Amino acid sequence: MSEEKKGFFARLKSGLKKTRDNIVSGIDSVFNGFSSIDEEFYEELEEILIMGDIGVNATEEILERLKEEVKRQHIKEPSECKQLLINSIKEQMQVGETAYEFEKEQSIIMVIGVNGVGKTTTVGKLAAVLKGQGRKVLIAAADTFRAAAGGQLKEWAERAGVDMIGGTEGADPASVVFDAVSAAKARRADILLIDTAGRLHNKKNLMEELKKMNRIIDREFPDAHRENLIVLDGTTGQNALVQAREFGEAASLTGIVLTKMDGTAKGGIAVAIQSELHVPVKYIGVGETLEDLQKFDSDEFVNALFDVAEDSVEVSEEDTDI
Repeated sequence: MSEEKKGFFARLKSGLKKTRDNIVSGIDSVFNGFSSIDEEFYEELEEILIMGDIGVNATEEILERLKEEVKRQHIKEPSECKQLLINSIKEQMQVGETAYEFEKEQSIIMVIGVNGVGKTTTVGKLAAVLKGQGRKVLIAAADTFRAAAGGQLKEWAERAGVDMIGGTEGADPASVVFDAVSAAKARRADILLIDTAGRLHNKKNLMEELKKMNRIIDREFPDAHRENLIVLDGTTGQNALVQAREFGEAASLTGIVLTKMDGTAKGGIAVAIQSELHVPVKYIGVGETLEDLQKFDSDEFVNALFDVAEDSVEVSEEDTDI
């Protein structure tokens, strides 16, 4: 495991401490407190997982898988179920091999979500990460509503060493996207990253704005690989799920970026969101620095959640390039 990856795993583990205290101690007490695997045992487990923000849907699927394995392996002791439960949660959260194809193709990535979740910062960090992979990246500042957004993104663009289009307060976001798409084609950019506004108090207008941007991209650059990443604040728990559903009505979501996972007791929401929406968590953030945004790794996340030793986390070569 690379030093950077080790450092991230350690931060993830410490960031998930509150979630771990919230879920794992309860799970351990069930495994150690029951003498047999019966309905009551499963009901207790179900309650703990749901209370830990893992969500009803994900909990049912995890327990279904657990029951099948218990039956298949003829397990009688509750204490022998813990590793099976961990494996079941990992399976639930697999991202899939095609999740990061956009990094290698000519892509347009729209980053959406409500204000305050870390959207602009995520765009800046992603730009730096992709530039570091040798990609030619262009940023579009289409959040023209929030006064500081353009300036904040400009700082990130300079830090990442990439060009930026737009950033004028009050400009029409759709025209910024049009200009950015034209510039991306003219400059032969590999990846266009679009920062969007996130005001939900005027939801109808915002959603129409997103649809309009999508139509412009469809018309002007139909061959580009498309990603709509929604940024969600891990500390908001079930509210994050509500936000994702609402944005999903205006844009077809292809991935989730979970931010502020350091210091929340609601880290289980990562499992719930993926299960409820069938949209994979693609990146996870545990802090403010550039290295604190990394590709999501289900094994690593669940190991950190259950405090499994980091040495047992295998990192494939392709995971170490971010």
